[in-house]
Amino acid sequence: MAFLRSLFATKQISRQSLTTESSTPKGFLAVYVGENLKKKRFFVPVYYLSKPSFQALLRKAEEEFGFDHPTGGLSLPCDEAFFFTLTSQIR
Repeated sequence: MAFLRSLFATKQISRQSLTTESSTPKGFLAVYVGENLKKKRFFVPVYYLSKPSFQALLRKAEEEFGFDHPTGGLSLPCDEAFFFTLTSQIR
């Protein structure tokens, strides 16, 4: 069951990243992933905030960007491939 939930969450992230809506769906957090000029917006479930692997990524974001995010959202210091690998492992 946990695998299916993780698979669904990954598909949810992918699907939501392609929408052009400016609002964040309830229960999700907007993050920006990728190179400076090519950042893409993704939505991750808020329960990811309690997962150690995602918390480690948040600490890296704090070290690299501090709390000043010019995009208005949370920028994560990783490429898309790493982001998808990490989020697919969260259950």
